[in-house]
Amino acid sequence: MKPAICEQFGIDFPLFAFSHCRDVVAAVTNAGGFGVLGATAYTPEQLDQELSWIDEQVNGKPYGLDLIVPAKYEGKGENLSSAQLADRIPEDYRGYIDELLAAHGIEPEPKKRTGAPILSGSTGKELLEVALSHPIKLIANALGVPPDYMIEAGKQHGVPVAALVGAKEHAVKQVRAGVDLIIAQGTEAGGHCGEVSTMVLVPEVIAAIEEMGASVPVLAAGGIVTGRQMAAAVAMGAAGAWTGSVWLTTEEAETPPATVQKFLKATSRDTVRSAGRTGKPARQLVSDWTKAWLPNEGGKRPLPLPLQSMLAEPVIRRIDVLAEQGHEGAQALATYFVGQGVGLMNKVKPAREVVREFIEDYLAAAERLSNSLPD
Repeated sequence: MKPAICEQFGIDFPLFAFSHCRDVVAAVTNAGGFGVLGATAYTPEQLDQELSWIDEQVNGKPYGLDLIVPAKYEGKGENLSSAQLADRIPEDYRGYIDELLAAHGIEPEPKKRTGAPILSGSTGKELLEVALSHPIKLIANALGVPPDYMIEAGKQHGVPVAALVGAKEHAVKQVRAGVDLIIAQGTEAGGHCGEVSTMVLVPEVIAAIEEMGASVPVLAAGGIVTGRQMAAAVAMGAAGAWTGSVWLTTEEAETPPATVQKFLKATSRDTVRSAGRTGKPARQLVSDWTKAWLPNEGGKRPLPLPLQSMLAEPVIRRIDVLAEQGHEGAQALATYFVGQGVGLMNKVKPAREVVREFIEDYLAAAERLSNSLPD
C-alpha cells in the first residue's frame, strides 16, 4: 500500500528532488521520485523551453517547480528597474570586491557588472503563468508566505502549493495562508535555511500543525542525503523527504567540476551559513568568499536581498570559470550552496542510482526499526 503522499502525487517513492538542472529533475521523476526544477533564475522564455524539454523526457510522469518570491526584499513595492536597484549598491562594496579579488591574484574587471535581481520576485507572476501552461504537479515557494496570486492560481489549476519553513511559527503562518504542503527545512540544509536542526524542527512543525486541527502533510528537509535519514524523518511523522544537495554530485548535474571535487573532499564541518551570496543566510561550502562576508570575523556586512546577489553573482561566475582553468586564487574563493550532508557525498553517480540507493537504504532502516520492537 503506497503512502498517501505517493498516491497524491502519483509517485512510487516519497523522495522529492530539488535541482536547478532539468536533467536531474527528469531522471529522478523517471526513477519513481518527484523532480522539482528550481526556476527563479530563468526568464519566462527560458523556463518554457526547460519545461517543454522535461515534458518530453518524463512522458506524463509528475514533476514540480520551485520559485523564490520573498516576502521581504529591498525595493519591494517601489517598482524599481534593475538599474535603479543597482544604484543602491554602495561604491565601497565594489571596491571591497576588487580588493578581495586582487588578494587572490585576480584582476578586477574594468567594467563593473551587476546581475539581475533574480530573487526579488519581480518575475514571479510571469514564471508562474508559464509553469501552469505545462502539466506541473507542484509549486513550491521559499523565503516567506507565497504571494496570494500563487496560492489562488494553485487552487484554480488544482496544483498544490508548498512552502519551505525553518521554524514552527512560520509553518503556522503558511497553513493559515492556505498552503497545501509544508517543507520543514532544518539548518543542515544547503541554501537558505534557519537555525533549528532538522531532528528538532520536523516534530515541532508537525505538532504545531496538529494543534491547529489542520491536516497538511510535512516533508522533512535539511541534510538528508541517505535513505536511513529519510526513514528517521518518516518515523518522526514526516510524509517523505525534500532533498537538494545530494543531486549536486550526480552525473546529470551542471555543478562545475572544480566545485564537485571540493564537495567530494568536504566534511560536514566544511559548510557555513553566510549571507555573502544572496543577502540572506544560506548554507554553502566554506571558502575565502564566505569568510570575507562574516562581519563577526572581520568581514564586511552583506547587503540586503537582492542587492547582495546582484553584486556577487557576476563575480562568482567569473571565479568559477577561473577555478575551472586551475587558478588557485579562484579555487580558494569558489563556493556553492550545499548542506552539511556533503560529508556523505563522496562519489559521482547517476541520479537514478541515487534514487535506488535511497530506496534500499530506507527499506533496510525500516527493517531495523521493525526488528527493534519487543515481541
